[in-house]
Parts: sequence; structure tokens; C-alpha cells
Amino acid sequence: MKSPHLKWFILIALALIWGSSFILIKKGLIGLNPFQLGSLRIIFCAVFLLIVGFRSLAAIPLHQWKYVALTSLFGTFVPAYLFAIAETKVSSSICSILNSLTPLNTLILGSVVFGLNFKRSQFLGVLIGLVGTAVLIFSGNNQEGSENYYYSVLVLIATICYATNVNLIKKYLSDVKPLSITAGNFVVMLVPAIIILFLTDFRTKMDLPTTHHAMLFVMILGVVGTGVANVIFYKLIQISSPVFASSVTYLIPIVAILWGVLDNEILTPFQVFGAFIILGGVYLANKK
Repeated sequence: MKSPHLKWFILIALALIWGSSFILIKKGLIGLNPFQLGSLRIIFCAVFLLIVGFRSLAAIPLHQWKYVALTSLFGTFVPAYLFAIAETKVSSSICSILNSLTPLNTLILGSVVFGLNFKRSQFLGVLIGLVGTAVLIFSGNNQEGSENYYYSVLVLIATICYATNVNLIKKYLSDVKPLSITAGNFVVMLVPAIIILFLTDFRTKMDLPTTHHAMLFVMILGVVGTGVANVIFYKLIQISSPVFASSVTYLIPIVAILWGVLDNEILTPFQVFGAFIILGGVYLANKK
């Protein structure tokens, strides 16, 4: 498969995986608190990656481990807890919509901080995508008006973390294999995640049926939604551009809302309209 087609295939696959992550977080919070969920997500993923990618760690040059550590912090560690905390007060669909701010932050940080170039059409495409995001937010307000939207600030912080991560990888780790980066990330995060987990009351409720049920959702979230997804996401960054790679967050709300429909939520015509605007923004932002 040629690279121009491969990047679109990976983009769609990532949208399906990450779009499903929000409903998995929602289900995982039924039995776990946010810090337990975030820690278990990292631990499950770390174990999986150490099994499949331990040998790839040797491919990381010693001088690049500092960037691996930074990408682990911004790309997974901090957002894993921020999203879990946010979803205690904000619905999974709204969180997925706010996550669409990542491409704009990627563009701004890439230009201002990392010195990366962008075209006018890319910037316009990002803005159009954000208009679609706004349509989705306002169309959902009638049903979600009772929620504490101050918690949405945590999602905004997470999008800045994601944007920083994308630019760090593009600028400093483009020559490192995606599996090596991902495995390295979780080697760095494993011990801190274990410490945070056992600072909670996890040991006192490990044997509860609700905890086991929640852990099943978190295991899927960690292995597939974090481990497998991060490997192919880093591959996408390397074969495309930071803005293209982060544009996956435009498609994520569409998948997340479809999961909401299956969970007996209502998909309004305005949400469908917003989804089409978002897709138009993705196309324009990546048009040659």
C-alpha cells in the first residue's frame, strides 16, 4: 500500500479505535475512580508493549531517551488521568468533541514553538473543523446542560499535551521506530502508574465484581486504545505531518457519538451536520 493511501487508512483506523475509547472510559469509571482507571490503563498497556516490543527498546539511542520521556508525559501519562477525571462530570461524547481542539493546538505550537511551516489552507481547514466542533457542542447542550463544564478545562489541557507530543515526535523522534517510541514511553510510565494506583484504595476493592467488570473495559482501553493505537499513530506522524496526524481528532467525535446512539443517546440532525463540517475541515487542512 502506497504512503498516500496508507496514511488515510491509518487515520480511519485510529478514529475507530480512539472514538471507542471514551465509552470505554465511561464504563471503566463504574467500579474505578479516575486515578485507578488512568493507572490501570497505563499498566495494562505497558505489560502488553513489553511483551511485544521489549527488544525494540535497544533501537532508541541513549541521547533520545529524554525525548521519549517527554513524549510519554505529554502523549499519555497526563492525558490518561485528565480524561478520566473529566468524564466524572462531563459526558464521553462532549469530551470527544473537545478533543478536536488538538489540531489547532498542534498547528499553533508547531509554528510558534517548534518552527514548523504550515499553509494557509491548513489553518483554514483547522478553523472549519472547529466550527463543526462548535456545532456539535451547542447541539448537545440541551441534553447535557446540567453537567459541570468547568471539568472540560481538563480536556483542553489534555489537547495541549497531545499537540506538544505530536510536535516533539515529528521534530526529535522521526528516525525512531514507532514501536520503540511506544514501548519506551510505557517503560518510563510504568513505575509511576503503579505507585499512583496503590496510593488509592484499589487493594480494598480488588475482589469486587464491579471492579473486575470495570478492569475488563480498561484492559481493552489500555491494550488496543492506547498500546496498539499509539504505535500506528506514531507511524502516521512519521509518514505524514503533525497536522494531518492530529486531524484524527476531528473524526473521533463521530465514532464516539455513534457509540452514544448504541448506548441509547440521541443523535440530532445538528450533530450530523457538524460531523460533515468536520470532515470538510479535515479534507481542506490536508489538501495539497
